[in-house]
Amino acid sequence: MESKNNSRRSFIQKSLLASAGIILAPNFISCSNDDDTKSSFDPSGYTNKNFNEGVASFDPSSSSVIIWTRYSGVSEIVWEVATDMTFETVIRTGKIITDAARDYTIAVELTELDADQKLYYRFVSVADEAISVIGETITLPVNANEVKMAVCSCSNYQAGYFNAYNAMANSDADVIVHLGDYFYEYEAGGYGANAGNASLNRSHEPAGEIISLDDYRTRYKQYKSDTDLQLAHQKKPFICVWDDHEIANDTYKDGAENHDEATEGSFDTRKQNALQAYSEFLPFSRQDANNNSLIYRTINIGGLVNLVMLDTRVIARDKQLAITDYYTATGFDGAAFQGDLLDTSRTLLGATQRNWLINELNTSTAQWQVLGQQILMGQMHVPAEMLTAFGSPNFPTILTELVTIKMRLLNNDPTLTDAEKARVLTVLPYNLDAWDGYPIDREIIYSALNGKKIVTLAGDTHNAWNNTLYAQDGTEVGVELATSSVSSPGFETYLGSNVDAATIAGFEQALTVLIDGLTYFDASRRGYMMATFTQAEVKSEWIFVDTILSKNYTTEVGNTVTYS
Repeated sequence: MESKNNSRRSFIQKSLLASAGIILAPNFISCSNDDDTKSSFDPSGYTNKNFNEGVASFDPSSSSVIIWTRYSGVSEIVWEVATDMTFETVIRTGKIITDAARDYTIAVELTELDADQKLYYRFVSVADEAISVIGETITLPVNANEVKMAVCSCSNYQAGYFNAYNAMANSDADVIVHLGDYFYEYEAGGYGANAGNASLNRSHEPAGEIISLDDYRTRYKQYKSDTDLQLAHQKKPFICVWDDHEIANDTYKDGAENHDEATEGSFDTRKQNALQAYSEFLPFSRQDANNNSLIYRTINIGGLVNLVMLDTRVIARDKQLAITDYYTATGFDGAAFQGDLLDTSRTLLGATQRNWLINELNTSTAQWQVLGQQILMGQMHVPAEMLTAFGSPNFPTILTELVTIKMRLLNNDPTLTDAEKARVLTVLPYNLDAWDGYPIDREIIYSALNGKKIVTLAGDTHNAWNNTLYAQDGTEVGVELATSSVSSPGFETYLGSNVDAATIAGFEQALTVLIDGLTYFDASRRGYMMATFTQAEVKSEWIFVDTILSKNYTTEVGNTVTYS
């Protein structure tokens, strides 16, 4: 059933790939002509022992997909792929012995498959009479009339149950696009934990903040022990990219806000540990034969969607600016801030990735050009007065005043004074960790679109957003669809400990008035986003779960937008 692949990679790669200073666990490669046969063993009496993290599949294309599991212990593992759940028609099979060097994970990249198939797969240890659950996955069609993506990010184990993963598993999505923060690096009782969720007994393991390779592996195993996350992986193929918390909060290319070299050692070592563990537990297709460490890649979905997955975190990002650094004894130093913000040497993507992205967008003939990436791309500028007042007792009063002035401005009120106008027109980016902190890269991309429009998918903020994207000259260049979190807390935690629904609703309305281009904002609910693409339109539905504190939940569509 298996034959050696003598092209760019062999079937079993025995050493880790080292490139650009990042070591990643290789995928095992299966390239052979499909040959229908029946499963060769009887699994009756077998149990799921040692397959504690379930199964998963990743990065489907029209001819390939990656299947994954982890087996706790040394054993020869048989894997099978079939076109039916009973494995009467097995189209691919093989044997693998994994080891401790990759924490006993197995990632088989199946190539040379037929397009537009529903496939079933499983893993077996015959010696131990152990068998995994049956995973379900697909190959993509060559020509698609419709694509449904469930888009998610930011799952914090100790913040609550992963009901959003359960909802995605039971949805009609073709794929799940995970935009990062698959887990959080913080210690037990740290970010996400509070009195309201303490009774759930979901404290992080290991108990301390994760730094070593073993720490990161242990945290992945804890998250992958969650039954709802396991179900989502079992039922749907994932397309993933890392964000910051897979390493440490507010990561950039050579550091992170949540890393102290004096007490936590070398950041490069920590980053290497994090990304090695990521590649073991969340494998992805390595499309660049010359640099297997790059996670940015393109997935062509049926000629309909050109999904371009970006790395806005690790490969090139310069350190984020901090707005507080520009407040002096005499006030805000706007000139210094603008000088640093518009410094052409600062980058988010790096020249290589940016040029690659522009080429991918310009040469694609797909109907929809979609950026799958971590952070908000829309210009999110708020009145500077609002930023300085946020969290203060008089914030609600100031916010009401600013909204009133902005509404008068939009209605061309001739009685507005210059001082009043200045209160709403003197604006600053609220989040310098997003594209707003790197406007030069953003404008270069916008300028290179040559009339094409983009759809940007974003996560990271834990809240749901819908933005219209504008270039600096006012040209509309696309739309942004940003998902809420799976479980991580949102803006509601910053609005006060006893914030009520009316206060949250008022805050949401205020931001849509004050931020030009922002058409929808949800500040408090957890869930995911369903993006449906056809030749004629893209429809986005923001789907929310009503609780993360109980396994019994309901879902509702909080908002729907359609673009043609």
